[in-house]
Amino acid sequence: MMATALKRTSVRDGVSEAEWALRVDLAAAYRLVALYGWDDLIFTHLSARVDGPEHHFLINPYSMMFEEITASSLVKIDVDGNKVSDTPAPVNRAGFVIHSAIHAAREDAVAVLHLHTPQGQAVSAMAEGLLPHTQTAMIAGHDVAYHDFEGIATELDERERLVADLGTRNAMILRNHGTLTVGASVPEAFMRMYFLERACQAQIMMLSAGRENLNNPNQGVAEKVEQQSSGAGMAMLAQQLAWPALLRKLDRIDPGFRD
Repeated sequence: MMATALKRTSVRDGVSEAEWALRVDLAAAYRLVALYGWDDLIFTHLSARVDGPEHHFLINPYSMMFEEITASSLVKIDVDGNKVSDTPAPVNRAGFVIHSAIHAAREDAVAVLHLHTPQGQAVSAMAEGLLPHTQTAMIAGHDVAYHDFEGIATELDERERLVADLGTRNAMILRNHGTLTVGASVPEAFMRMYFLERACQAQIMMLSAGRENLNNPNQGVAEKVEQQSSGAGMAMLAQQLAWPALLRKLDRIDPGFRD
């Protein structure tokens, strides 16, 4: 069972119903990242944009493990990473450089997820990037962009290059760094991350057996899978099917993320 979250005063009565629902989804995403072993101590971030003209975002307090995150413990910040909610929780402003760039540039990027998993970092260090040798890689790969490593992302001028490299795609391999996905909702961004991380994991396992006996998919198959997995299908799969099931899973394990 996951560790019980630190006790926090509930903010439910002080926010809109829409923001509370967003907080619950984002807290669930943090717990799921921990559950699947994708977390990196207190590092990396999952963020979500609060609806409204203020351009406010929710992000993790820079002191809690992902398995401790709750809807109320999420910190509301502005586009520069400054806290706008009354909370003593610290925020890693440098960690928001990547997220703020994408949120600001992409109106459809309601949620931005960024991870440092071993398998994601391993693929990010490979010159060829993600290989189209598994069904999962073909589902994820056509929507993946690449961004070269420039050092720890603390320089604001990197944001322009990051946004240009992402373009209109919804997933990115940050070379020598990790993985990133965006979505019009938290469930959508999480589903994309699930496919991307599974594809990276399979690639590392596949290559551990050597390259000489790899089976290359037939010509045109990757393009067929792209057509089959593009469009509104991802949003439907995430929000109507997979996400409700994932929330039920969390509720069975530890419903404290809803606090």
